[in-house]
Amino acid sequence: MSKLGWLAASAAMMVVAPAFAGETPLYQAAPGWVEKAAMPTLPAAGDPPSMMILDSQIRIEKGVLWSYADVATRAGSAEELTQLSSLTLPWLPDKGDLIIHELSIQRGEEVIDALAGEKRFEVLRREQRLESLQIDGILTATMAVQGVRVGDIVRLRYSTTSKDAALNGHVQNVELLPAAPLRLGFGRIRMQWADDATAQWKVLATGVAAKPQKKGGFTELNLALPIVKQPEMPADAPVRFTHPPLVELSTFATWADVSKTMAPLYATDGLIADGSPLAAELDKLKALSGSPREKAAAALQLVQDHVRYLAVSMNGGNYTPQKPADTWTLRYGDCKAKTLLLLALLRGLGIEAEPVLANSGMGDFVPERLPSAAAFDHVLVRAVIDGRSLWLDGTGLGSRLEDLDDTPRFGSVLPVRMAGADLMPIIPHADARPMVDMFVDADESGHEKLPSVFDATAIVRGRAAQMINSALGRMDAKQRDEMIQGFFAQQIGTAQFSAVSVAIDNAAATVTLKGHGVTTTPWQMKDRRYRRSLTKLVPDINFEPDRARPAWLSVPVATPAPSGVRYRLRLRLPQGGKGYSVEAGESLSRNVAGFDVRRTIALKDGVVEMDERLDATGAEIAADKAPGERDALAMVQAQSPYVVGPAKPSFLWDSASATIAGWSQSKAAEATFAKAIAADPEKVHGYTSRANFYWGIGEYKKALADTDKAIEVEPSADLYLQRAYRRFQTGDLPGALADGRMARQLDPASSAAIGAIATYLAEGNKLDEATSLVDQKIAIGGDQRDSYRSLKASLLGTYGDPAQAIEIISAQLAEKPGQTHLFNERCWVKGSRNVQIDSALEDCTKAVETSAGSMAALDSRAMLWFRLGRLDDALRDLDVVVAQEPGKDASRYMRGIVLRRMGRTAEGDAELTIARRIDPKVDAQYARYGIKP
Repeated sequence: MSKLGWLAASAAMMVVAPAFAGETPLYQAAPGWVEKAAMPTLPAAGDPPSMMILDSQIRIEKGVLWSYADVATRAGSAEELTQLSSLTLPWLPDKGDLIIHELSIQRGEEVIDALAGEKRFEVLRREQRLESLQIDGILTATMAVQGVRVGDIVRLRYSTTSKDAALNGHVQNVELLPAAPLRLGFGRIRMQWADDATAQWKVLATGVAAKPQKKGGFTELNLALPIVKQPEMPADAPVRFTHPPLVELSTFATWADVSKTMAPLYATDGLIADGSPLAAELDKLKALSGSPREKAAAALQLVQDHVRYLAVSMNGGNYTPQKPADTWTLRYGDCKAKTLLLLALLRGLGIEAEPVLANSGMGDFVPERLPSAAAFDHVLVRAVIDGRSLWLDGTGLGSRLEDLDDTPRFGSVLPVRMAGADLMPIIPHADARPMVDMFVDADESGHEKLPSVFDATAIVRGRAAQMINSALGRMDAKQRDEMIQGFFAQQIGTAQFSAVSVAIDNAAATVTLKGHGVTTTPWQMKDRRYRRSLTKLVPDINFEPDRARPAWLSVPVATPAPSGVRYRLRLRLPQGGKGYSVEAGESLSRNVAGFDVRRTIALKDGVVEMDERLDATGAEIAADKAPGERDALAMVQAQSPYVVGPAKPSFLWDSASATIAGWSQSKAAEATFAKAIAADPEKVHGYTSRANFYWGIGEYKKALADTDKAIEVEPSADLYLQRAYRRFQTGDLPGALADGRMARQLDPASSAAIGAIATYLAEGNKLDEATSLVDQKIAIGGDQRDSYRSLKASLLGTYGDPAQAIEIISAQLAEKPGQTHLFNERCWVKGSRNVQIDSALEDCTKAVETSAGSMAALDSRAMLWFRLGRLDDALRDLDVVVAQEPGKDASRYMRGIVLRRMGRTAEGDAELTIARRIDPKVDAQYARYGIKP
């Protein structure tokens, strides 16, 4: 319903003006009251503005709004020339006329009449916006401007007249105020209104001085453009702080005048004729045995589900609603038509109901605006049942009985009454039901390091369900499955699915999505215990209002509109839950940062069950309350619940591969991978995911077979490097080297490929070839030079002359003393190769002191203690490393060696067994350093 005027596309001379008139444009001189702007002189130097003139002149006289626009644009480039070569002027013929005054090309001092020789705009047919579900009656006048060159100025002057019968003699206008840094040669908004028009005006912008003047029988207001740059506002400020700069003109005196003017349009007496099809529907509603609320819900469902949305703005339809009988017959209508239909039904049921005008995007800005119908772009129904206001929107989707008390975030609305009414606020609150209700049943009963096997169900309601339903109708089976998988990935993470399905329940207005799959384990080791987060919703709340600027200190914080999500989890724990507990698992029910948060958790018989709901309330938070809300949210997020494993965790290497494969979780994961691959054998992720699973449980041959298949389906440098590593670990050095070379062939710049090739060459006693390859990269220089120098030092330190390795590292330290990791590299070379031991302790100590708890530094120092015969010190460092990183095979191996040297043979052998399960080549690695059990 609103109109923001002439600026919308004027930069490209595609000016979108409000509703106009007559089926054919008129060609006339501008009226006498118009002041034609002089063409600005182009500057002698510098870049002139593209828009030389942007002039809007408005006049209200005898109930008619006359809008004059003068837009002159310079074709400063070939791109701008293309835009200016074709002009379009849309208008609405049921409101008034489109009058062309001038279309000219200025080239230097020459002015060329582009309308000479009876050249005229061509009028195109209606319904240019039908794809947007709008029948707006727009006609479009178009013209291809001939002969325009780069540097020319194309000038278009035109007017529109508008008189809307629905406004009962009232006139209104809203203009956008272009602000700096927009550059204009000349810019102006000029408004005039006759003394008998009793118009009001208002500038809704900062730093704009305006003072109307009397001129004859008119009042005139002039505003120079562009206006000053508007103050920046935080993105989370309410709309009344972030609205576009506007100037408004209206002959409505009060909001009550607007209400009274609109009221006759929504009178319902006699609109449902006896014996008509619509009367039959009303009789069905009356016959329902339920309460008034239930009947109101049924009426709303009838309007939402059986009348599709289609905006009708032609032939006076901008404000005038379509008759209910027509709406029911046609089975389409816009917000006005649906509201009038719903009103007629509700009133026919004896339910108190009235229309209310709303602004769907800038509702909290409405009270600051001038009273006018242009302040609104939507209309809905306010019904009153049992003393409660129900906001019923016929254009909504999927509303049911449970949803009647939900509140739209429309800010202030205007009840439409014959006696008139003032603005009424809608106080938002959480929706009754979540938009998405998700349940995940996860099997993690085998081990924390295995993939999580899950069954997920999501019930989607309301508008979101209808959007999914509509999208599904345009998808084939594969696209449908991918959509469902993508939906679950947002909550569960990347997964492999063996089955997905969708069920549509039109009666309940729900779409139910289901999926069975596997995903990467969510368990992590922290403080020597496995931990798993349970919550999915609270961590995603983002509330970080920035009010640091003095001008922002009093600006409130707008929170998201009402909408809810529910997440339920049923989690089967390893070992029947023995030794497991829930940390921060207390029930929670509170409002924080504009959200209602509710959560319950229970752990019983090895199963964790959590029920969590998060609802945005649409609340506005005062600026002085925001810091407290931010702190409260941080506390709630910090106290998010975790499942914590036993103090003495188990590890996969504690069990044989065959045993692991027999666990129910492993069987379910393997079966799921197999089905996912069978469903789409040309998709690489199924093979790579299963390969990772097999590798993790020690099924190396199966892992290599799946990696082979993945490369066959979709070869990549990363996959070749992955197979190279796995081949190397299983003793296939030639195969590993060949894969490394293939990876480099696919990605010649890959430092990972070069590092792999060099390592495998050195392993094959081709150290010179390996270092030569790395030297080539060092010689090139660049950002990776230091990385390649470290690689060369590592190769020499492991396979060649340790003195050369130490020399390289020392040179790097001399150049960049801040790279403290180099102390650890030098410590390791000295300790592992048993050289320069007298200076090694200093390096190792610096590495530990500067590494902020790096386990690598402790592992390196343990090697030095071992070389020095200080076995107790070595064991102490290795104990810390293994406690923090239980899967660190090198530290496990050295711990086994140290324990055996200390006479604790059984313990040492146990550690060596674990190290070999983690890395089959660990014995060969340490034999190179002369260390054997």
